[in-house]
Amino acid sequence: MKHFKYSVSLMIISALTLMFIGCAKPPEAEKSAAKAAMDNAVSAGADKYATKDFEAAKGFWDTSESRMAEKKYEEAKQGYIDAKVAFEKATGAVEVGKKAMSDQVTALVTSMEENWKNLEGTAKKLEKKMKDKKDAWTADAKSFMEGLETTKKMVATDPAGAKAKASELKSIVDRWDIAFKELVAPAKPEAAKK
Repeated sequence: MKHFKYSVSLMIISALTLMFIGCAKPPEAEKSAAKAAMDNAVSAGADKYATKDFEAAKGFWDTSESRMAEKKYEEAKQGYIDAKVAFEKATGAVEVGKKAMSDQVTALVTSMEENWKNLEGTAKKLEKKMKDKKDAWTADAKSFMEGLETTKKMVATDPAGAKAKASELKSIVDRWDIAFKELVAPAKPEAAKK
């Protein structure tokens, strides 16, 4: 009789456990809150200006999504809660990130302006050697100056766009720096024939 009571108790507990597991519902409210926080983070620019925080939050989101697919609702629920908090943190870090990127782009623009002035001086000195490159230099000089003005205007409103534009301008500076060094370098004698 004693074993019968334990068996009945064990069956009741098992039935309640299965019922609880079977009745567990997907954490839709937590998912919706996390999704709203993610949308706010993206619209604030967290994916550009607070990338580390945003990627961490995205990791919580992705893990929660896989837990939902596995029907591990309690784990998914906690993951969505963590994702919501992390997305809110990323949103809060956007202004600091924008300021840091603006400062970085401003420093880069200042450096490029200085390098371009040096290149202009070199171009004047090498004017006679630049016969076949003069048109390319003139076109790139115009493009660089226009791009520089555009980049300066973008720094305050779109630092990420300004950074991309500054990278394009830097490639022009680097290309001409290399070209001028090649023009100045002494011609290498051909290897003696055997």
